[in-house]
Amino acid sequence: MTVTARKTAQRSAPDLSAHVDALDWPEITGELDTKGCAVLKGLLTPDQCREIAAHYPDDVHFRSRIVMGRHGFGRGEYKYFSYPLPDQIAQLRPALYRHLQSVANRWNEAMAIDIRYPDSHAAFLKRCQDAGQARPTPLLLQYDAGDYNCLHQDLYGEHVFPLQVAILLSEPGRDFTGGEFVLTEQRPRMQSRAEVVPLAQGDAVAFAVHHRPVQGTRGTYRVNLRHGVSRIRSGRRHTLGVIFHDAK
Repeated sequence: MTVTARKTAQRSAPDLSAHVDALDWPEITGELDTKGCAVLKGLLTPDQCREIAAHYPDDVHFRSRIVMGRHGFGRGEYKYFSYPLPDQIAQLRPALYRHLQSVANRWNEAMAIDIRYPDSHAAFLKRCQDAGQARPTPLLLQYDAGDYNCLHQDLYGEHVFPLQVAILLSEPGRDFTGGEFVLTEQRPRMQSRAEVVPLAQGDAVAFAVHHRPVQGTRGTYRVNLRHGVSRIRSGRRHTLGVIFHDAK
């Protein structure tokens, strides 16, 4: 076995859950609370990134393809995975949910929202399916030079998990230039705040899907968030989006 193959085997799909558990979750949750986003450094290895990105040309893995320009979403395209999900993504989704679930419940309590999320992702998906949300939402995005993603929110039905994760699969400076992840926060009676999140290959960003609580001088209020990607200046950029609620 080559050195590269050994490194890949050390972080195969069955090991991803343990790797997620080993991340510094107190720091991650602290960043989420203060900024609405947090970087998960080195979530995937370069080999894992390339393996996931290599799925893109093979439609057998996907349920649909979206050309963004046709819908006013920006420029570029993405594909939604079909069930059963590829092994790595099937491992990541419940492992990440397990740690983000407590943040989601705490945020809803702070914002006086009655919804609470169960401990397991399987139980939450059952809630989605019972409401007619049964189509998988993890997606693979592909951007070429000149492409970009307009600011948006990934809301697919009545049941929405309030956090999601995007993982950069390409290497900045080698595979592409430009294409920064951008998050904007619309605060009541104030101008919007922008956050640009630098990512290396294999890094992920966890962020608020719709809104999050912020402590003000008169108590807690909700701020509205949107996310997007700035213009790709050269090359090709692949990103894996891990959304925890399914779609109608």
